[in-house]
Amino acid sequence: MRCNSAQDRKKDGYNAVQFGFEDVKEARLNKPQKGHLKKAGDSLKKYLKEFRFEDCTPFQLGDVVKADMFVTGDYVDVTGTSKGKGYAGVIKRFNASRLKESHGTGPVHRHAGSMGACSDPSKIMKGKMMPGHMGAEQVTVQNLDVVKVDAELNLIAVCGAVPGPKGGIVVLKNTVKNNKVAKGEAGISKNPQKASARK
Repeated sequence: MRCNSAQDRKKDGYNAVQFGFEDVKEARLNKPQKGHLKKAGDSLKKYLKEFRFEDCTPFQLGDVVKADMFVTGDYVDVTGTSKGKGYAGVIKRFNASRLKESHGTGPVHRHAGSMGACSDPSKIMKGKMMPGHMGAEQVTVQNLDVVKVDAELNLIAVCGAVPGPKGGIVVLKNTVKNNKVAKGEAGISKNPQKASARK
């Protein structure tokens, strides 16, 4: 990951640093994109992401940021795009109940059922659970463990439900959760499947 640009509070109204990830051919970019990326060097990047900081002075244009920013034992929030499921009904999308399979149901045993509105308000209220596109949306899973950091291969191993498909792009940030340190042996389990035993 490489630092491409920096936003200054005096000039732009906020402090932030933009990073680029994964090299891309020059032919795949248009002229404005090339001009923006070449300010930080000759390496062109495919994915760009901006991170806000209170103090951006540690980062300079062209700096390379590697996996060793995190250490084993850190807690991170992982943001990614969830797997797309296509057009889904209410049973799959919202875990709605279905009708009985025996007498009198007709061909509507997996339908949404009554909408609940009558002459007042004579409309379906916003937020009603209905069929529609499922998945393919931004998801953040909080408070996951960093179990290993390999600086040579530039890899971070995270234990938990990382959103998205294999090969998807995810963003790791320090968790917003307040993790309390377990005091003594009482708060530490001997069961390796529990989080307290993996520290």
